[in-house]
Amino acid sequence: MTANWAAFVTAEPDLAGTVEKRFGAYTHHILATLRKDGSPRTSGLEVRFLNGELWLGMMPDSLKALDLRRDPRFALQANPGEGTGMGGGDVRISGRAVEVDDVETKAGYVEEVEPPEPFHLFRTELTEVVRTYVEDDTYLVVQIWTPGTPLRTIKRT
Repeated sequence: MTANWAAFVTAEPDLAGTVEKRFGAYTHHILATLRKDGSPRTSGLEVRFLNGELWLGMMPDSLKALDLRRDPRFALQANPGEGTGMGGGDVRISGRAVEVDDVETKAGYVEEVEPPEPFHLFRTELTEVVRTYVEDDTYLVVQIWTPGTPLRTIKRT
Protein backbone atom coordinates (compact mmCIF):
# COMPACT_ATOMS: atom_id res chain seq x y z
CA MET A 1 0.00 0.00 0.00
CA THR A 2 1.26 3.50 -0.85
CA ALA A 3 0.09 7.06 -0.22
CA ASN A 4 0.99 10.44 -1.62
CA TRP A 5 2.25 13.30 0.55
CA ALA A 6 -1.23 14.80 1.01
CA ALA A 7 -2.55 11.51 2.40
CA PHE A 8 0.32 11.41 4.89
CA VAL A 9 -0.36 15.02 5.94
CA THR A 10 -4.03 14.15 6.49
CA ALA A 11 -3.19 11.01 8.48
CA GLU A 12 -0.38 12.48 10.61
CA PRO A 13 -0.26 16.29 10.37
CA ASP A 14 2.14 16.81 13.30
CA LEU A 15 4.69 14.30 12.05
CA ALA A 16 4.31 15.57 8.48
CA GLY A 17 5.03 19.11 9.67
CA THR A 18 8.16 17.93 11.48
CA VAL A 19 9.32 16.02 8.40
CA GLU A 20 8.81 19.03 6.12
CA LYS A 21 10.66 21.25 8.58
CA ARG A 22 13.62 18.83 8.68
CA PHE A 23 13.80 18.68 4.88
CA GLY A 24 13.37 22.45 4.69
CA ALA A 25 16.30 23.11 7.02
CA TYR A 26 18.84 22.20 4.31
CA THR A 27 18.84 22.15 0.53
CA HIS A 28 20.60 18.86 -0.19
CA HIS A 29 19.56 15.42 1.07
CA ILE A 30 20.52 11.79 0.41
CA LEU A 31 18.59 9.59 -2.03
CA ALA A 32 19.20 5.83 -2.12
CA THR A 33 18.30 3.94 -5.30
CA LEU A 34 19.09 0.49 -6.65
CA ARG A 35 21.69 -0.07 -9.37
CA LYS A 36 21.25 -2.59 -12.22
CA ASP A 37 22.95 -5.28 -10.14
CA GLY A 38 20.71 -4.57 -7.11
CA SER A 39 23.39 -2.88 -5.03
CA PRO A 40 22.56 0.46 -3.42
CA ARG A 41 23.51 3.85 -4.84
CA THR A 42 23.37 7.04 -2.78
CA SER A 43 23.21 10.47 -4.37
CA GLY A 44 22.65 14.04 -3.33
CA LEU A 45 19.22 15.47 -4.16
CA GLU A 46 16.96 18.47 -3.65
CA VAL A 47 13.30 17.74 -2.85
CA ARG A 48 10.12 19.80 -3.06
CA PHE A 49 6.79 19.57 -1.25
CA LEU A 50 4.26 21.12 -3.66
CA ASN A 51 0.53 20.69 -4.25
CA GLY A 52 0.16 17.71 -1.93
CA GLU A 53 3.07 15.80 -3.44
CA LEU A 54 6.71 15.13 -2.61
CA TRP A 55 8.68 15.71 -5.83
CA LEU A 56 12.13 14.55 -6.86
CA GLY A 57 13.71 16.46 -9.75
CA MET A 58 16.87 15.22 -11.48
CA MET A 59 19.23 16.09 -14.29
CA PRO A 60 18.60 14.32 -17.60
CA ASP A 61 19.94 10.78 -17.72
CA SER A 62 21.49 11.02 -14.25
CA LEU A 63 22.28 7.60 -12.79
CA LYS A 64 19.73 8.06 -10.01
CA ALA A 65 17.01 8.86 -12.58
CA LEU A 66 17.96 5.82 -14.66
CA ASP A 67 17.93 3.70 -11.49
CA LEU A 68 14.39 4.89 -10.64
CA ARG A 69 13.16 4.26 -14.17
CA ARG A 70 14.38 0.68 -13.88
CA ASP A 71 13.29 0.10 -10.25
CA PRO A 72 11.14 2.80 -8.61
CA ARG A 73 12.01 1.92 -5.00
CA PHE A 74 13.86 4.60 -3.06
CA ALA A 75 14.83 5.78 0.41
CA LEU A 76 15.31 9.46 1.15
CA GLN A 77 17.18 10.74 4.19
CA ALA A 78 17.01 14.34 5.39
CA ASN A 79 20.33 16.10 5.70
CA PRO A 80 21.28 15.80 9.38
CA GLY A 81 23.07 19.15 9.36
CA GLU A 82 26.28 20.12 11.08
CA GLY A 83 27.52 18.39 14.21
CA THR A 84 25.54 15.73 16.03
CA GLY A 85 22.50 17.70 17.24
CA MET A 86 20.07 16.73 14.46
CA GLY A 87 17.48 19.27 15.58
CA GLY A 88 14.07 17.74 14.96
CA GLY A 89 15.51 14.25 14.74
CA ASP A 90 16.61 11.97 11.95
CA VAL A 91 13.97 11.67 9.22
CA ARG A 92 13.69 9.26 6.31
CA ILE A 93 11.07 8.43 3.74
CA SER A 94 10.75 5.24 1.70
CA GLY A 95 8.55 4.55 -1.27
CA ARG A 96 8.24 4.39 -5.02
CA ALA A 97 9.09 7.16 -7.49
CA VAL A 98 6.80 7.53 -10.50
CA GLU A 99 8.19 9.52 -13.42
CA VAL A 100 5.93 12.31 -14.62
CA ASP A 101 5.91 13.07 -18.34
CA ASP A 102 2.69 15.09 -18.36
CA VAL A 103 3.53 18.45 -19.97
CA GLU A 104 1.05 20.44 -17.84
CA THR A 105 2.30 18.93 -14.56
CA LYS A 106 5.93 19.55 -15.48
CA ALA A 107 5.11 23.12 -16.54
CA GLY A 108 3.52 23.75 -13.13
CA TYR A 109 6.64 22.38 -11.42
CA VAL A 110 8.88 24.59 -13.57
CA GLU A 111 6.79 27.63 -12.69
CA GLU A 112 7.23 26.96 -8.95
CA VAL A 113 10.79 25.62 -8.80
CA GLU A 114 12.56 27.00 -11.91
CA PRO A 115 14.83 23.95 -12.36
CA PRO A 116 17.48 23.76 -15.05
CA GLU A 117 15.89 22.17 -18.10
CA PRO A 118 15.60 19.52 -19.37
CA PHE A 119 15.02 17.39 -16.27
CA HIS A 120 13.37 14.23 -14.97
CA LEU A 121 10.49 14.71 -12.55
CA PHE A 122 9.29 11.99 -10.19
CA ARG A 123 6.20 12.02 -7.94
CA THR A 124 6.56 9.89 -4.85
CA GLU A 125 4.29 7.19 -3.44
CA LEU A 126 5.17 6.71 0.23
CA THR A 127 5.48 3.31 1.85
CA GLU A 128 7.06 4.45 5.14
CA VAL A 129 8.04 7.59 7.04
CA VAL A 130 10.35 7.26 10.06
CA ARG A 131 11.54 9.85 12.57
CA THR A 132 14.14 9.01 15.21
CA TYR A 133 15.05 11.43 18.00
CA VAL A 134 16.26 11.60 21.59
CA GLU A 135 13.77 12.65 24.27
CA ASP A 136 14.88 14.10 27.63
CA ASP A 137 18.45 12.87 27.02
CA THR A 138 17.11 9.48 28.11
CA TYR A 139 14.97 7.83 25.45
CA LEU A 140 15.56 7.01 21.84
CA VAL A 141 12.16 7.53 20.23
CA VAL A 142 11.26 6.02 16.87
CA GLN A 143 8.04 7.06 15.14
CA ILE A 144 6.99 4.86 12.21
CA TRP A 145 4.12 5.60 9.81
CA THR A 146 2.99 3.33 7.02
CA PRO A 147 -0.10 3.92 4.87
CA GLY A 148 -3.29 2.49 6.33
CA THR A 149 -1.88 1.95 9.82
CA PRO A 150 -1.76 4.21 12.87
CA LEU A 151 1.49 5.89 13.84
CA ARG A 152 3.67 3.59 15.97
CA THR A 153 5.97 5.07 18.58
CA ILE A 154 8.74 3.02 20.15
CA LYS A 155 10.77 4.31 23.14
CA ARG A 156 14.06 2.71 24.10
CA THR A 157 16.46 3.54 26.92
